[in-house]
Amino acid sequence: MTNRLEDYFYGNKGRAIYKWTSYFESYEKHFSQFVDRPVTILEFGVMHGGSLQMWKNYFGERARIIGVDINPRCKELEEDQIEIFIGDQADRKFLHKMKEAIGPIDVIIDDGGHIMKQQITTFQEMWPALKNGGVYVVEDTHTSYYPMFGGKLGKKNTFISLSKRLIDQMNAWFVDATAEPRLKIDEYTESVKAIHFYTSIVVFDKAEVTKPQADIRGQLTDVEFNYPGTYRR
Repeated sequence: MTNRLEDYFYGNKGRAIYKWTSYFESYEKHFSQFVDRPVTILEFGVMHGGSLQMWKNYFGERARIIGVDINPRCKELEEDQIEIFIGDQADRKFLHKMKEAIGPIDVIIDDGGHIMKQQITTFQEMWPALKNGGVYVVEDTHTSYYPMFGGKLGKKNTFISLSKRLIDQMNAWFVDATAEPRLKIDEYTESVKAIHFYTSIVVFDKAEVTKPQADIRGQLTDVEFNYPGTYRR
């Protein structure tokens, strides 16, 4: 099966693109729904600007492509359809001001500094700016295991550990309200539709999530169930 982003990457003659090649399958799976639509795509980490050009080519002429980087020289890489904001992705004030200027976003890609504070702060601040139906991608999550980035296996304050906690938060509907530790329904319970884990990349789908309801349809048999895990006729 053809992967347009992978083909573009290997045939790239434009500005340099630095990506782990294992990402392209995930990109195609989660991004193809937005192709040729009037969408806003935001990527943290501009570097040489090549990935912004790749997104422009892939998503089409109706897409608004936005890059974010702390290096002021990256502003020079703006072109038709591509805007660039300069600032620190770990600075909540900057992120708040930027998301107000941009408006609702369809796809957010964090390929920025990969430090734990950057990834976590960016996710917390930018998740509300993502539209329902949108996709949030955090790349290079292997840095959650690298001490030089603030990570370590089993450490609590890494992006991977945050992502694992969000699995519990998605299922907060089923946690006994009197249980310890307590887990309350929050904004993530009501907006994280799915979390996809791949090697070094985590993808979040956003949607309006309501309390799950069980139902049964069709004819019953004479098998009597006595949960958990037992039955009798």
